[in-house]
Amino acid sequence: MLIAFEGGEGTGKSTQARLLAERLGAVLTFQPGATAIGAAIRRVLLDPATAGLDPRAEALLMAADRAQHVAEVIRPALDAGRVVVTDRYVDSSVAYQGYGRQLGAQAVAELSAFATGGLRADLVVLLRVPPAVRDERLATRGGLDRLEQAGTAFHERVEAGFAALAAANPDRWVVLDGDAAVEVVAARVWDAVSPHLP
Repeated sequence: MLIAFEGGEGTGKSTQARLLAERLGAVLTFQPGATAIGAAIRRVLLDPATAGLDPRAEALLMAADRAQHVAEVIRPALDAGRVVVTDRYVDSSVAYQGYGRQLGAQAVAELSAFATGGLRADLVVLLRVPPAVRDERLATRGGLDRLEQAGTAFHERVEAGFAALAAANPDRWVVLDGDAAVEVVAARVWDAVSPHLP
Protein backbone atom coordinates (compact mmCIF):
# COMPACT_ATOMS: atom_id res chain seq x y z
CA MET A 1 0.00 0.00 0.00
CA LEU A 2 1.25 3.47 -0.91
CA ILE A 3 0.17 6.35 1.34
CA ALA A 4 1.08 9.88 0.30
CA PHE A 5 1.05 12.93 2.55
CA GLU A 6 0.30 16.16 0.73
CA GLY A 7 -0.15 19.78 1.67
CA GLY A 8 1.22 23.25 1.27
CA GLU A 9 4.11 24.67 3.22
CA GLY A 10 4.03 24.54 7.01
CA THR A 11 1.21 22.02 7.31
CA GLY A 12 3.21 19.47 9.33
CA LYS A 13 2.98 16.70 6.74
CA SER A 14 6.65 15.66 7.08
CA THR A 15 6.23 15.12 10.82
CA GLN A 16 2.96 13.26 10.40
CA ALA A 17 4.31 11.07 7.60
CA ARG A 18 7.19 10.06 9.86
CA LEU A 19 4.91 9.30 12.82
CA LEU A 20 2.55 7.19 10.73
CA ALA A 21 5.40 5.27 9.11
CA GLU A 22 6.85 4.54 12.55
CA ARG A 23 3.48 3.32 13.82
CA LEU A 24 3.00 1.06 10.80
CA GLY A 25 6.59 -0.13 10.51
CA ALA A 26 6.41 1.21 6.96
CA VAL A 27 9.05 2.45 4.56
CA LEU A 28 9.27 6.23 4.96
CA THR A 29 10.41 8.27 1.99
CA PHE A 30 10.01 11.73 0.48
CA GLN A 31 10.11 13.81 -2.71
CA PRO A 32 12.12 15.39 -4.11
CA GLY A 33 15.53 14.04 -3.16
CA ALA A 34 15.20 10.55 -1.65
CA THR A 35 17.72 8.99 -4.06
CA ALA A 36 21.27 10.05 -4.92
CA ILE A 37 20.10 11.30 -8.32
CA GLY A 38 17.07 12.90 -6.70
CA ALA A 39 19.26 14.73 -4.18
CA ALA A 40 21.15 16.39 -7.03
CA ILE A 41 17.85 17.39 -8.64
CA ARG A 42 16.55 18.68 -5.30
CA ARG A 43 19.53 21.01 -4.93
CA VAL A 44 18.69 22.65 -8.25
CA LEU A 45 14.96 22.81 -7.55
CA LEU A 46 15.05 24.24 -4.04
CA ASP A 47 18.20 26.35 -3.94
CA PRO A 48 17.17 30.03 -3.67
CA ALA A 49 20.18 30.80 -5.87
CA THR A 50 18.55 28.92 -8.77
CA ALA A 51 17.31 31.88 -10.80
CA GLY A 52 15.30 31.89 -13.99
CA LEU A 53 14.16 28.26 -13.89
CA ASP A 54 11.32 27.96 -16.39
CA PRO A 55 8.12 26.48 -14.90
CA ARG A 56 8.17 23.67 -17.48
CA ALA A 57 11.77 22.86 -16.61
CA GLU A 58 10.75 22.81 -12.94
CA ALA A 59 7.93 20.35 -13.72
CA LEU A 60 10.26 18.14 -15.74
CA LEU A 61 12.86 18.08 -12.96
CA MET A 62 10.19 17.09 -10.43
CA ALA A 63 9.07 14.33 -12.79
CA ALA A 64 12.64 13.12 -13.23
CA ASP A 65 13.08 12.92 -9.47
CA ARG A 66 9.80 11.02 -9.17
CA ALA A 67 10.69 8.52 -11.90
CA GLN A 68 13.95 7.66 -10.15
CA HIS A 69 12.21 7.55 -6.78
CA VAL A 70 9.58 5.08 -7.97
CA ALA A 71 12.16 2.90 -9.73
CA GLU A 72 14.67 2.85 -6.89
CA VAL A 73 12.60 3.12 -3.70
CA ILE A 74 8.82 2.87 -3.97
CA ARG A 75 8.28 0.06 -6.48
CA PRO A 76 10.83 -2.31 -4.92
CA ALA A 77 9.32 -1.76 -1.45
CA LEU A 78 5.78 -2.39 -2.69
CA ASP A 79 6.94 -5.48 -4.60
CA ALA A 80 8.44 -6.73 -1.32
CA GLY A 81 5.05 -6.41 0.37
CA ARG A 82 5.88 -3.30 2.38
CA VAL A 83 3.62 -0.34 3.14
CA VAL A 84 5.23 2.86 1.85
CA VAL A 85 4.55 6.30 3.33
CA THR A 86 5.83 9.18 1.20
CA ASP A 87 6.11 12.84 2.10
CA ARG A 88 4.82 14.25 -1.22
CA TYR A 89 4.01 12.40 -4.41
CA VAL A 90 2.27 13.06 -7.74
CA ASP A 91 -0.33 15.47 -6.41
CA SER A 92 2.33 17.88 -5.16
CA SER A 93 3.42 18.40 -8.76
CA VAL A 94 -0.16 18.87 -9.92
CA ALA A 95 -0.74 21.44 -7.15
CA TYR A 96 2.63 23.23 -7.29
CA GLN A 97 3.36 23.19 -11.01
CA GLY A 98 -0.12 22.64 -12.44
CA TYR A 99 -1.90 25.19 -10.25
CA GLY A 100 0.88 27.19 -8.60
CA ARG A 101 2.93 27.69 -11.79
CA GLN A 102 -0.27 27.63 -13.88
CA LEU A 103 0.94 24.95 -16.29
CA GLY A 104 -2.41 23.15 -16.15
CA ALA A 105 -3.38 20.29 -13.86
CA GLN A 106 -4.02 17.81 -16.67
CA ALA A 107 -0.68 18.37 -18.38
CA VAL A 108 1.27 17.92 -15.14
CA ALA A 109 -0.81 14.89 -14.13
CA GLU A 110 -0.02 13.24 -17.47
CA LEU A 111 3.68 13.99 -17.06
CA SER A 112 3.61 12.49 -13.56
CA ALA A 113 1.76 9.40 -14.77
CA PHE A 114 4.51 8.86 -17.35
CA ALA A 115 7.20 9.35 -14.70
CA THR A 116 5.65 6.83 -12.30
CA GLY A 117 4.56 4.26 -14.86
CA GLY A 118 1.00 4.95 -13.73
CA LEU A 119 1.66 4.14 -10.07
CA ARG A 120 -0.71 6.18 -7.93
CA ALA A 121 -1.15 6.42 -4.19
CA ASP A 122 -3.78 4.17 -2.64
CA LEU A 123 -4.52 6.86 -0.06
CA VAL A 124 -3.67 10.57 0.04
CA VAL A 125 -3.66 12.43 3.36
CA LEU A 126 -4.00 16.18 2.83
CA LEU A 127 -3.09 18.37 5.78
CA ARG A 128 -4.32 21.96 5.75
CA VAL A 129 -3.66 24.95 8.00
CA PRO A 130 -4.90 28.56 7.80
CA PRO A 131 -2.62 30.94 5.85
CA ALA A 132 -1.70 32.79 9.04
CA VAL A 133 -0.49 29.54 10.63
CA ARG A 134 1.47 28.67 7.49
CA ASP A 135 3.14 32.08 7.45
CA GLU A 136 3.97 31.88 11.17
CA ARG A 137 5.52 28.42 10.82
CA LEU A 138 7.58 29.49 7.81
CA ALA A 139 8.74 32.62 9.62
CA THR A 140 10.04 30.58 12.55
CA ARG A 141 11.72 28.02 10.28
CA GLY A 142 14.18 30.41 8.63
CA GLY A 143 16.34 29.64 5.60
CA LEU A 144 13.38 29.23 3.24
CA ASP A 145 13.93 27.33 0.00
CA ARG A 146 13.09 28.57 -3.50
CA LEU A 147 9.52 27.25 -3.48
CA GLU A 148 8.81 28.40 0.06
CA GLN A 149 9.83 31.91 -1.07
CA ALA A 150 7.49 31.86 -4.07
CA GLY A 151 5.00 34.36 -2.64
CA THR A 152 1.49 34.48 -1.24
CA ALA A 153 -0.38 34.31 -4.56
CA PHE A 154 1.58 31.20 -5.58
CA HIS A 155 0.85 29.43 -2.28
CA GLU A 156 -2.83 30.37 -2.50
CA ARG A 157 -3.01 28.73 -5.95
CA VAL A 158 -1.22 25.64 -4.62
CA GLU A 159 -3.66 25.29 -1.73
CA ALA A 160 -6.63 25.81 -4.07
CA GLY A 161 -5.17 23.09 -6.27
CA PHE A 162 -4.93 20.62 -3.40
CA ALA A 163 -8.52 21.41 -2.41
CA ALA A 164 -9.72 20.79 -5.97
CA LEU A 165 -7.84 17.50 -6.20
CA ALA A 166 -9.27 16.29 -2.89
CA ALA A 167 -12.80 17.27 -3.87
CA ALA A 168 -12.48 15.38 -7.16
CA ASN A 169 -11.17 12.19 -5.50
CA PRO A 170 -13.05 11.69 -2.22
CA ASP A 171 -12.59 7.91 -2.35
CA ARG A 172 -8.79 8.18 -2.11
CA TRP A 173 -8.29 11.44 -0.20
CA VAL A 174 -8.75 12.37 3.45
CA VAL A 175 -8.52 16.06 4.36
CA LEU A 176 -7.42 16.90 7.89
CA ASP A 177 -6.88 20.04 9.92
CA GLY A 178 -3.18 20.32 10.74
CA ASP A 179 -3.58 23.28 13.08
CA ALA A 180 -3.19 21.49 16.42
CA ALA A 181 -0.57 19.88 18.62
CA VAL A 182 1.47 17.17 16.91
CA GLU A 183 -0.09 14.36 18.95
CA VAL A 184 -3.63 15.63 18.23
CA VAL A 185 -3.00 15.70 14.49
CA ALA A 186 -1.36 12.25 14.70
CA ALA A 187 -4.54 10.90 16.29
CA ARG A 188 -6.62 12.46 13.50
CA VAL A 189 -4.34 10.88 10.92
CA TRP A 190 -4.61 7.45 12.52
CA ASP A 191 -8.39 7.64 12.77
CA ALA A 192 -8.59 8.58 9.09
CA VAL A 193 -6.02 6.11 7.78
CA SER A 194 -6.67 2.97 9.86
CA PRO A 195 -9.98 2.04 8.16
CA HIS A 196 -8.14 1.94 4.82
CA LEU A 197 -5.31 -0.35 5.95
CA PRO A 198 -5.19 -3.89 4.59
